[in-house]
Amino acid sequence: MSESLNDLEKDIEASRARLDQTIDRIQDRLSVPSIVDDMLGNVRRTPLSGAYDGALDAIRRNPVPVLLIAAGIGWLLHRTAKDKQPLPKRNIVDADATLPVTQTAAAKAYDPDQPTRQPVKELAEETQI
Repeated sequence: MSESLNDLEKDIEASRARLDQTIDRIQDRLSVPSIVDDMLGNVRRTPLSGAYDGALDAIRRNPVPVLLIAAGIGWLLHRTAKDKQPLPKRNIVDADATLPVTQTAAAKAYDPDQPTRQPVKELAEETQI
């Protein structure tokens, strides 16, 4: 009976060892570099594989800055798509139509949209008492 218990313990230990190896392999496959390698595996078979290998190497060495850059680009694209949505229609009011018109001498003499016709000295001479 003690031999059968020893055999069971050995089988359990062997099963645990196999389970640990399986878990380690799964963790390796689920790591960020491994996922990137799997996603871009087909790209590596192209003539530009050297450029992709360099980019993947940079991602492996600096994963946090790459993720921040990707998040920034994603945010930018999200905001750009959001800005392209049509704005709700608003009543547009002509600002000039709502202002009262006053016909004073100053309003007749000076129009900010028109160039000044007379120098300021001549205006001052006319208005002296």
